[in-house]
Amino acid sequence: MEEDLPRFAIDIPEETSAGSLAPAAFFADEVYKDYWLEIGFGTGEHLAAQAGLHPDIGILGCEPFINGVATLLTTMAKAQVENIRIWPDDARMLLDALESASLSKIFLLHPDPWPKKRHHKRRFIQTETLDAFARLLRKGGELRIATDDADLANWMLSKTWSHPCFDFQADCADDWRSRPGDWPETRYGQKQLAGQPVYFRFLRV
Repeated sequence: MEEDLPRFAIDIPEETSAGSLAPAAFFADEVYKDYWLEIGFGTGEHLAAQAGLHPDIGILGCEPFINGVATLLTTMAKAQVENIRIWPDDARMLLDALESASLSKIFLLHPDPWPKKRHHKRRFIQTETLDAFARLLRKGGELRIATDDADLANWMLSKTWSHPCFDFQADCADDWRSRPGDWPETRYGQKQLAGQPVYFRFLRV
C-alpha cells in the first residue's frame, strides 16, 4: 500500500480555494468522459466494480479507514483497474474543494446509521450535505443511497425528498426495494444486517 496509495491518492493543496478543483486534475494525463464519486466505500467492492464496468469514467472514492483503502488497492491491482482516485480522509473536505457541476453520479451506500437520537446530527445525510451534493451534481445527475436500517432509510428519504434540488426516482415500492441491475452487489449488501435493504435514486433537477 505504501507504493500504491501515493499513486492513486487525491491531493488537495493547502492553498486550494473552495469549489476550485476539477476532478480531471486528479487523473494526470488521463481524460474521462465523466466523473463519479462514492462516499464511504468500505472495502471498495462497489467502487471497483463500477470502475471496471465503466473504464471511460473517472471515479473518486472517499474512505477514512485505512483497512478499507488497503483492500481497495489490492482489488484494483488484481483487476488492473486504474480509473479510481482515493481520498482517505473526511469526505466533506473533498466536497468543499470540488468544482460545481463537476459530477454526474454520487453514491452513498450503507452509511453509519448512528441509531441513538442524540447522535442523529452525525448522520451523513443532512440538509447541508444535500446542498453540497446539489452544487456538485450536473443537472440530470444521479444520487444513489442505500441502507438496510429502517430508521435511517426514513431519515434519508425524508431529508432528500424535501430538498428542492432532488427528484425521487420511484413509481412503486419495487423501484426502491429491488437493487437495480447496474448497481453491483457487495458482501455487506448481501448480509442485510439490519433488515430489508433499500435502494434510493434521486435526480438533480
